[in-house]
Amino acid sequence: MKIEANSPEEYISKVPEEKKEAISKLRSIIKDNLPEGFHERISYGMIGYVVPHTLYPAGYHCDPRLPLPFMNLACQKNYIALYHSGVYANPELYDGFIKTYKEETGKNPDMGKSCIRFKKTDEIPIDVIGELATKITPQEWIELYEKSIKRK
Repeated sequence: MKIEANSPEEYISKVPEEKKEAISKLRSIIKDNLPEGFHERISYGMIGYVVPHTLYPAGYHCDPRLPLPFMNLACQKNYIALYHSGVYANPELYDGFIKTYKEETGKNPDMGKSCIRFKKTDEIPIDVIGELATKITPQEWIELYEKSIKRK
């Protein structure tokens, strides 16, 4: 599902009604908990949280004109997706997230290679996502990105 929007507010206004509340809650908990320095914007057709060029002038290695992506939130046809680059770059963060998610929900998260999927909007562990948002500062993400992801 592709939503054309120029701002996070416009994006949410175009989300199907049955997913609007969940996307809004996720956006709010992420914004409330994300360390200072990340910027919210539309990124790759989703609500994105990025390291701006003012903090990381090199930008994203795939296209240096773009800021360094960190998290994205998207409404897909059959689920809401949360993309968190740190979970995939840091095995300790990944393991901790899985453990916390399972303790909170009694289930393993539905995860793909690059996303966490929420198929039932009333079962999203908002507090777990809020905690996850606190785990990496922009500077820590830059260091992890340069060490493990960025092509030399």
